[in-house]
Amino acid sequence: MAEEGVYRYLPTRMADRLRGMGVAVRKQMDGSMQGLHRSPAFGSSVEFAEYRGYVPGDPIRRIDWAVYARTDRYVIRQFQEEVNIRAYVLLDISRSMSYRQSGPMTKLEYASFLAAGMMYLMVQQGDSTSLVTFDADIRDMHDLTGSFTGLKPMLRALEGVTAEREGDIEAALHAAAERIPGKAMVVLISDLLQDPRQALRGVQHLVHDGKDVTVFHVLDPGELRLPIDGLYEVEALETREKMVVDIGEIREAYLRQLREYLDEVRTGCSNVGADYILVNTNTEVHDTLHKRSATR
Repeated sequence: MAEEGVYRYLPTRMADRLRGMGVAVRKQMDGSMQGLHRSPAFGSSVEFAEYRGYVPGDPIRRIDWAVYARTDRYVIRQFQEEVNIRAYVLLDISRSMSYRQSGPMTKLEYASFLAAGMMYLMVQQGDSTSLVTFDADIRDMHDLTGSFTGLKPMLRALEGVTAEREGDIEAALHAAAERIPGKAMVVLISDLLQDPRQALRGVQHLVHDGKDVTVFHVLDPGELRLPIDGLYEVEALETREKMVVDIGEIREAYLRQLREYLDEVRTGCSNVGADYILVNTNTEVHDTLHKRSATR
């Protein structure tokens, strides 16, 4: 059992590096402000939402001293008008995400670090977030939270996810679009191993519904370079079909098709209005999240 307060996919060192990094959106959200560009309102006309823990940099005047007197904990009252961005992190847990060839971890493990970091950033800046896992359909969808306390069950849930079922990105994204209400931020973390035209239809559905969409395309370095040689029995991760191939004979054709595939996905995301970030599992998670921060 994991030690209380210690999270596999959000270790202290990683959280420390993410502190101060911000995430913004381009599209108008359902709230009145846009994440980092808010001007918080206070008073009886603002509906109280929940508490969150005090973090260095919060104005001391916002500490709820009555709660401190009862619990000896410093907490900040958070109001509805401050929870402006609702960020849904869609994590692909289909079978192909279990792949690891030359990277330091599986694609799912890397994607879980990425999901944890993104959710931490949202809560850190006073917005709300939800973890949504999927393969061919939505498997789990956590309630939105804007507090570090509410984030803990999602971090624990990440530690239990496994990549076992066949995926269908398009179907899952259509289902997500139906279940995510209003204008929100959506972060898709997936290896996108599906016909690009199908996956892009799912992305387009989310964008068409007013969602601000970022796609993190996670691949193993071996998938990007095909560094091995010789005869290998290969297995399709989604369908389990097997065949023997000579890697040297197919490398050139594979890399050409890979370039065409990546170009189609990148261009398709741009055409429908989604941000696209290609990342391999050798990349520091902090650096990948910084790319998302730098896109706005």
